[in-house]
Amino acid sequence: MDLISEVIRTVRVGSAGARLIRQTDPRGLRFSAFTGSGFHIVRRGTCWLITEHGEPVRLGPGDIVLSSSGAAHGLSATPRALADLPECVMGPVPPEPGPADFEFLCGAYRFEHGSAPQYLRALPDLIAVSPEYERLPRLRALMDLLAADIAAGTGPGTGATLPALLDLVLAEVLRQWHDEQDTSGRPRADDPGIAAALREIHENPQRAWTVDRLSSAAAMPRTAFTRRFTAVIGMPPMKYLTTWRLGRAARLLRESDAPLASIARQVGYTSEFAFSAAFRREYGTSPGGFRRTPVLLAGG
Repeated sequence: MDLISEVIRTVRVGSAGARLIRQTDPRGLRFSAFTGSGFHIVRRGTCWLITEHGEPVRLGPGDIVLSSSGAAHGLSATPRALADLPECVMGPVPPEPGPADFEFLCGAYRFEHGSAPQYLRALPDLIAVSPEYERLPRLRALMDLLAADIAAGTGPGTGATLPALLDLVLAEVLRQWHDEQDTSGRPRADDPGIAAALREIHENPQRAWTVDRLSSAAAMPRTAFTRRFTAVIGMPPMKYLTTWRLGRAARLLRESDAPLASIARQVGYTSEFAFSAAFRREYGTSPGGFRRTPVLLAGG
């Protein structure tokens, strides 16, 4: 089961933002925690990735940092404590003019309601990757396209092009990170039984699923299925089912004008009331309120 594709579809309910930052101040910048997922791409110069508790990580041109679920972090010319870095003011701030010692692209999906997908929350808070651009020329092209799109500002079409570029960069970073991991001896997301259960959930969320029915789809005993599903996905089967149903409902609310009762049925709820109550618990607002909240293009 292609979990990365499902993650990308889920983060699209957030507000897409990106910006270019040129840094001449040797003190660096601190990025406060936020609800969502984002990344930095080093374009010029070197710096250190600063986290609250971990050791600083040196970064160079082409390196990418993924903030999988919005953890606080910083970028600095020299190793130092995160609290010592000046906070970056977020928003559509133009980059400093002229040459700079350090330049990087920022991209993020921010969620006014809900949180980053569980798949991303289960990853390390900050992930640094050094892509092999010779082997992945499309990734280099994506960086250039994203930089050009940011430079173009909020002109016609930005609402379509920026989220599409963020989707592609996020997918490439996740692929690169997973390719670098040693998965020997650990459960894999492509486990045949778990993949079969995920496929049923993703393709048929409207069905009245139980753990017994999902374990049958996985061709595994109930107890073994529950234990393995939790190890692979990071949450029990029924919790994942609820999260997936409501995430799909959020996308339908954003992307269609279908009545709430119809969306409730499509994602497996027998009544609009039950659906609304579950949605409010997950996203902190009613389905109608979520639908009325516009998806904005935010600054990085």
